[in-house]
Amino acid sequence: MGSFKLSIDATPEIMAMKVADRFSQCLEGVKTPLVCPASGTTPAPLYHELVRRHQSGAMDLSAWYFVGLDEWVGMNGGDEGSCRWWLDKDLFLPLGIGEDRICFFDGRSDDLAAQCAATERFIEQRGKMDVVILGIGTNGHIAMNEPGTDVMAGSRVVSLHPTTQTVGQKYFTTQTVLEKGVSLGLGTIREARHIFLLATGEHKASIIQQALEGPVNADVPASLLRDHPGLEVWIDEGAAGRLGRTGL
Repeated sequence: MGSFKLSIDATPEIMAMKVADRFSQCLEGVKTPLVCPASGTTPAPLYHELVRRHQSGAMDLSAWYFVGLDEWVGMNGGDEGSCRWWLDKDLFLPLGIGEDRICFFDGRSDDLAAQCAATERFIEQRGKMDVVILGIGTNGHIAMNEPGTDVMAGSRVVSLHPTTQTVGQKYFTTQTVLEKGVSLGLGTIREARHIFLLATGEHKASIIQQALEGPVNADVPASLLRDHPGLEVWIDEGAAGRLGRTGL
């Protein structure tokens, strides 16, 4: 089952405060942390809490570096609904983070292989990622590592599962073609010191149960994180609804 830490909280807001507290603990003494934030609705309350603490002086994020987790192919921060667009809105712009401290996939690039190489190099130059923040797809994907992924994979271009193509529409105001993504691989993610996996809502209960209590295999990519010594799973009561022994 793995020795990961599991926290179940009543609401996403309470969860966000506790995860922000863990950030402070995990990064204590780290002069220039490297953080990899997922985009999307699940981690947004956490980002709002980190911004609030930074702006109030309760936390200092001014020395943090950031590396992007994934992006839709054909998009970058200039495209409303892109991964970078959401993170700019929820995190980077409110914090006033300069471009010199952000490495993010440009899905509009003509050379996506070079984008992947630059991302891996950015991480390598800083030792390793200190904290990776992840959501989980209803099909178990992590970042854009879809079912069947290679646990050792690095950054690469991926073909998106039909479920991801459908669910991904929620980030856009109009129907958008989502066929491919560029993403950190599970191999790169697993090299991080700490991995925070976040999930909220009853619609995530089934996949959380599979990821934490089902077989460890590539059919549910999130399950491949269970043996990581720095894995912490943060979920609300809705997402915990189908857990058996793990949630006791």
